[in-house]
Amino acid sequence: MSLLRLVLLLPAVLLASCAMHLPAPEPGVARIETQSIHVATSETVPVHLLADKLHTALVFELEWLEQCGFEKPPEIGNHKYVVMSWGDEVAYLQERWLSVGEVAGALFAPSPSVMECIPIDWKVEQVCHHQRVFVADVPRSAGYSLAAFLNACAAKNPAGGPLTIGKSSWGNGRLIRCPENYSYYFPRICNVWTAQALDSCGFSIAVPAALSANGLVRQATSRKNGFRKIWDGEKDPRHAELEAELKRRGM
Repeated sequence: MSLLRLVLLLPAVLLASCAMHLPAPEPGVARIETQSIHVATSETVPVHLLADKLHTALVFELEWLEQCGFEKPPEIGNHKYVVMSWGDEVAYLQERWLSVGEVAGALFAPSPSVMECIPIDWKVEQVCHHQRVFVADVPRSAGYSLAAFLNACAAKNPAGGPLTIGKSSWGNGRLIRCPENYSYYFPRICNVWTAQALDSCGFSIAVPAALSANGLVRQATSRKNGFRKIWDGEKDPRHAELEAELKRRGM
C-alpha cells in the first residue's frame, strides 16, 4: 500500500474504530454454560478488556462501581456487569454510514461524544464471544478513582445525574452524553478513553501507543499490567462449540 493511500484511508479507519459496536448476544447464549476460568479474591475485582481489530471496551462489576461512587444512568437497574465504551455521538446514534463531511468533522474538529453503558448478567465471554476478552484484577480501592473518571465523562441532567440521550447499540443500555470538555477528535479516539480509564484503575498505559486496539492490548498484556487473554472470538475452540450449539438449536 502506498503512503498516500495509507494517509487517505487512516481517518476512515480510525473513525470506524469508534463507530463500531460490540455484537448483540444471540438468543439462548445465556443458557450455555462454560467452564469458570477466572475468580477474583475478596480484596480484588476483575476488570475485563474487550477488543476487536479496531475497537476496545471495558467491563466492570456494577455493584463495585456504585459502591465507589459511580452514578449510573437512571434507566439502568441492578445488574452484575456493565460494558462501557466511548466515541463520536453521531457515529453511535445513526445507523447509516457517516458522510465524508461527518468523518472529517468528527476527526479534525471537536465533536460531541458519548459514553455507552450496557448492563449484562451473564459471563462476559458468553455475551461478548465475538471479541478478544482479557482480564486483570485490581484492588477494590481502585474503584474510587475509576468512578470519579467515569462520572467526569458524563454531562449532567437537571437532577444532577448522568444525561442520557438514547438507547445503546444493543442490549438495554444507554448512551450518556459527555461534557463539552471531553469532545471526540483525533487523536482523542475511543481507545484513548479506554487507556485513560485503565490508567484511573492504576494500570500503566502510554496513551500515544494506545491509539490502535492492538497497541492498547500489547500494553495491557505486558508483565507490568498483567491482563491475560481468557477468550478469543476467532481462535478459541469454545467459540466453535458455542456456534455449533446455537446452530443445533436453530438460532
